[in-house]
Amino acid sequence: MVTPAQLWPPFALSVHCGHIRLSAVTDADIGPLAALALGGVHEPGRMPFAFPWTEAPKEELPSRMAAYYWRKRATFSPEEWTLDLVVRVDGEIVGVQGFSAKDYAVVRTGETGSWLGQRFQGKGIGTAMRRTVCALFFDHLGAAEITSAAFLDNPASLAVSRKVGYVDNGTSRWRRRPGELAMLRRLVLTPERFVRPEHPLTVEGITEVRAAIGL
Repeated sequence: MVTPAQLWPPFALSVHCGHIRLSAVTDADIGPLAALALGGVHEPGRMPFAFPWTEAPKEELPSRMAAYYWRKRATFSPEEWTLDLVVRVDGEIVGVQGFSAKDYAVVRTGETGSWLGQRFQGKGIGTAMRRTVCALFFDHLGAAEITSAAFLDNPASLAVSRKVGYVDNGTSRWRRRPGELAMLRRLVLTPERFVRPEHPLTVEGITEVRAAIGL
């Protein structure tokens, strides 16, 4: 019998760090993630994301989310990939932590991005899941640096980055929505500045992920 990990190797990945568990988004996760997003990710009128996906009509958001995850799986290659990991706290789905890279086997850098259901925000979960994914990439996947970015009017995301150890790496002008200019703060994290998670990582399936990204 063919296993999911044989069809797409990142399905083998499971990362535990204290109460946090990260694993690749499966089809079974998409429905709960869509329901979580529909319950609120940010305040109405605000837009913390470079691509305003939360503004999709409610009746279309689940199918658009499914298409996004299917597309990222279908286009995953060592040359360019996005690894989206569903975040669970004590078994409950709370959001997604992503990592995107191009030519990772050579440049050893990539960018984190995430979202968290609004009812789980303000509890330290965003910091914990970012520290977990950064520890995964520094310790198990050979990252030399990790980047991130957030709009200047998103202080919560910038605060998480600083708690993890990121430092400023410039500011750029960004078209956020039609006709709307926003200032994007870029950040970078190196191993020596990394503020590690409180608990050690337990990682399964790392061999499959390393092979999938060309390591």
